[in-house]
Amino acid sequence: MNGAAAGARSEVAAFAHRVISWQKQHGRRDLPWQSTRDPYRIWLSEIMLQQTQVSAVIPYYQRFLARFPDLAALAAASEDDVLRLWAGLGYYARARNLHRAAREIVQDLGGSFPDDHAAVCALPGVGRSTAAAICAFAYGARHAILDGNVKRVLARHFGVEGYPGEKRVETALWARSEALLPDRDIEAYTQGLMDLGAGVCLRRVPRCGQCPVREACVAFRDDRTAELPGPRRVSPRPERATTMLILSRQGEVLLEKRPAPGIWGGLWCFPEADSECVDEVCVGRFGVEVAGLRRLGEIEHGFTHFRLRITPLVVTVSRGVCAEEPGRVWLTPEDALGAAIPVPVKRILKALAHDKGGLASGDPNPCLTTPRTQRTPRRP
Repeated sequence: MNGAAAGARSEVAAFAHRVISWQKQHGRRDLPWQSTRDPYRIWLSEIMLQQTQVSAVIPYYQRFLARFPDLAALAAASEDDVLRLWAGLGYYARARNLHRAAREIVQDLGGSFPDDHAAVCALPGVGRSTAAAICAFAYGARHAILDGNVKRVLARHFGVEGYPGEKRVETALWARSEALLPDRDIEAYTQGLMDLGAGVCLRRVPRCGQCPVREACVAFRDDRTAELPGPRRVSPRPERATTMLILSRQGEVLLEKRPAPGIWGGLWCFPEADSECVDEVCVGRFGVEVAGLRRLGEIEHGFTHFRLRITPLVVTVSRGVCAEEPGRVWLTPEDALGAAIPVPVKRILKALAHDKGGLASGDPNPCLTTPRTQRTPRRP
């Protein structure tokens, strides 16, 4: 081995050693999924943590395990049950993929979670980095991770220019991540990278004084932490508008199941329509006669790529029409809150449940007069 190669290898070993030592002393060790080697629990946590903060995930993780303690229980559940427990966590394709993968494992793999990186990566909703984390924590397998936090750590440390979402930049970061893998303590190293990105190498105000690898960090040395990694070109998020029809009869409201895939796929929502043709929709689509209308305050909901402005419209309909059918159900607001529903629908239902008299009347509901932005939480 020549001098340059030996020096590079020494640098790699030093990086991994410092991350491992720091994690064992300062890293997170009390998260509910860290005290197990059960691949099911580790898989569940890694899927929930995709683009979602740890603090938001913990209560969902605990409730989910209480209801579905193992693969068999998850596979045997209905999609409605799974989505109901996921409601509010966002990115609902994760829940559908989790359910689908559990059924595939039970049906095709005899109920045993795969222990091979390629097989884990082939599961619905699991990518290369997620599979690596699962295999590291469940089996001690040596594979590189590269989630958003780790991209930031490596881009700053090695001075990798450009936006990490670009193919060229991501390829370079994968090469770095693979080259840095230690020969031992892969679990502590993998967790250490995650902890550095989540709590030290922060996007806006990094805590470089706490970083165990700052001496060799290009961004720290050159005072470029604000520049690295390179930013994504940000375009203004487009705004969309919709009217949610809260069809009301005898204290109950109508919910429809959204098709999957798509926004809120598999969840129960109020029907939507153009605000200019409410009567036509009610008569033609539902076969109901409109007895009264009441417009409620607008609600704003933020998605990754657009903003949705929702106008809730309470539609009092004639009795004894629009019978239940597959994909439709009449429920009281209180009962509807127990279904798999997205955040804006839950907010409307809570206000209606609080104001049961106003559901059938024309009185405005003060709980819904001020727009409020809801954001999907992201992993730090």
